[in-house]
This record gives sequence, C-alpha cells and structure tokens, in this order.
Amino acid sequence: MELKDLTPLEASLGYTFKDQSILIQALTHRSYLNEHPDFPYPHNERLEFLGDAVLELIVTEHLYRTYANPEGELTNWRAALVNAKTLAGISNQLGFEDYLLMSKGEAKDANSKARMYILANAIEAIIGAIYLDGGTEGAKGFIDKHILSHLEFILKNELYVDPKSKFQETAQDLLGVTPTYKVLEEKGPDHAKEFTVGVYLEKTLVAVGQGTSKQEAQVAAAQAGIEAKGWQVRPEKS
Repeated sequence: MELKDLTPLEASLGYTFKDQSILIQALTHRSYLNEHPDFPYPHNERLEFLGDAVLELIVTEHLYRTYANPEGELTNWRAALVNAKTLAGISNQLGFEDYLLMSKGEAKDANSKARMYILANAIEAIIGAIYLDGGTEGAKGFIDKHILSHLEFILKNELYVDPKSKFQETAQDLLGVTPTYKVLEEKGPDHAKEFTVGVYLEKTLVAVGQGTSKQEAQVAAAQAGIEAKGWQVRPEKS
C-alpha cells in the first residue's frame, strides 16, 4: 500500500519528523483499520489522548504567564482555543485533511459534525506525535505558531463567550430587548431528531439554526443572529 509523500504536510505543519511513522499513526482514523486490517500502524486515538494533555498544559501555561486575569476568564479563553470547532478550522488551514486515512464511508461524509471531530482529534494526535518525536519544545513551537496565534482574534471578537450569552448581552445592552427562541421545525425519528429554532427580538425573526437538540439549535441560531446583526464585534451604544 503506497502512502502519500508527507513532506508537503510537514512543511505546512512547520515540523519535520525524525520518525515519520509517528506522523502516519497520527493521521490514521480507527475506521481505516476496519477496511485495512493488515495496515502496519495503529490508529491515532492514543496519540490524541497524549496530545490533548500536551495542548492543554502548554496553552494553560501561556495564559497563566501572560495574563493576570481570574481563573474563570482564563478557563473560557482556553476552551475557545482548544474546542473542536477551532481545532477543525486550524486543520483546514493546514490542509492535512487530504492526508487523513479514513474508511471510504468517513471520507465521503465531508461536511458532517463527525468530520469536524475527526479533524480536531487529528490535530491533537499530531501534537502528541510531535511531542513524542521532538519533545516539549517541538510541541510548543507548533502550538505557538498554529493555535496560540488565534488568541488575539478570539479575544477581540469575544469568541470565548458562548453565542447565546453574547447575543443576549448585546441585545440587552444595545436594544433593551431579551431574545426569545422558538422551535420552528422538528423532524426525524426519536434517536436522530433535528430541530430548527428561530431567535427573535420582540416579534422579529432574526435568524434560524439547526441542531440535534433544542439547545444545540438555539446556540446555532444565536450565532447566526450575531452574524446577521453584525455583532461579531460589539458596536458602541448610540
């Protein structure tokens, strides 16, 4: 079985592996082994476990040493930096999705929530691989360049505040109105429900969101509402 040349990926990562087999393991999803039982490398879940801990420690130390803010605020900032959505976005920027080894079924399911988690987990697995191959300094260099570099944007745009809280606080501050949410559609069997929720300011529908739970759909609607109102950066009161 011929694997892709990983040199362009290493260039994108900004790290060259001494042992490239660790990188191959980091790129191997469990589903791939189901279709290729003779593949010589294990899947990436153990590396993901390691990388998750390394990522949290390095980000936590950076926040602790750089900012004098209370623990609660630092916790929210860290969560915004290392959540699945942020990490999946970083993986797309680094362009390593084409290198992931997945089953044919997983490979086809490009736009699902499951794919987002596969990409996020692969970032953590790569961090674990870099840590094993290049130690703390190698991992820190990757995290500084590719993850902590997003912190300024997250703080400027208050992405550490969950969308429902941000939408409500901004609406109350600017308009004196508390948003309300209404389920507009509910479809699918009990084990696979999909909800469509609208967020309203008084009687005006601002935006809608979908999710597999009412809460998830409300969060999606709130995020869409923030974007619809142009509140990514909170405007000044007039």
